[in-house]
Amino acid sequence: MYRAIARNKRNTVFFVLFFLVLVGVVAYVISYLTGGSWTIAIVAMVIALAYAVLQYFTAGAQAVAMAGAVQVQQKSDHPVLWQTVENICISTGMPMPKIYIVNDPAPNAFATGRDPDHAVVAATTGLLEIMDPTELMAVMAHEVGHVRNYDIRVSTIVFGLVVAIGFIADIFIRMTFWGAVAGGNNNRRGNDNQGGGGGNPIMLILGLVAIVLAPIIAALVQAAISRQREYLADATSAEITRFPQGLESALQKLGDYSRPMRKQNSSMAHLWIADPLKPSLTSRLFSTHPPIPDRIARLEKIGQGF
Repeated sequence: MYRAIARNKRNTVFFVLFFLVLVGVVAYVISYLTGGSWTIAIVAMVIALAYAVLQYFTAGAQAVAMAGAVQVQQKSDHPVLWQTVENICISTGMPMPKIYIVNDPAPNAFATGRDPDHAVVAATTGLLEIMDPTELMAVMAHEVGHVRNYDIRVSTIVFGLVVAIGFIADIFIRMTFWGAVAGGNNNRRGNDNQGGGGGNPIMLILGLVAIVLAPIIAALVQAAISRQREYLADATSAEITRFPQGLESALQKLGDYSRPMRKQNSSMAHLWIADPLKPSLTSRLFSTHPPIPDRIARLEKIGQGF
């Protein structure tokens, strides 16, 4: 289990570095296609990264609002859920996160925030109805595991970088169709012969393809990171409860009772313990969650080590 945790952490570092390189590549392509000028690329990057920073500090509140979650203010509001989370936090030495309930029959749960001191865990009414105490403990340990492993921070950073890449690419594509780039290149015809990429139609096409593909690649990498973090949180749940069979049973129920959420938002799909979106032809490729049978199989291997 610990080897799996270490491997997932290394992979996440690699993926985040990949994102940073991808942002740099997109900025370079824009600079090249505009005749070597970095002004447009820098302005777009500053705006995009500023939004990413804002997202970092407001992601928790946004997720709660998008899910339509209601905070459990005190233990008497929902004693079972409150005590379950409280017991997990006591056993792990974690600060108590804010607890929310989402009024939705689809069984699901999520964690968000930027660190353990500013964390949120939430469960749907559908989850609370079908889980027995052992299964609920395992699911919430999974969510607290996301907090404990700083998955919530990684998810927020990665989401911000995905937004930054998409924002930069969108600005450049719009400028291209509006003729801003073409106009700039016409004013720099003398420079095109000195190595600028604007006057070369082949390089322009390749550059546009790169700009279009960058957000798709970013989405694929985001999905890969999310799948790695789900495996890690499953392992952490098993470590906390010392009973991986509880999460195995809970995941099986999530699969058996699976249904789309009433309020669907693809930007926070990676936060949930189970995929909240309707299945589609590309769901397997861009899915932020590994298949439930694969997760159960890994938990069975972890159980053999106890």
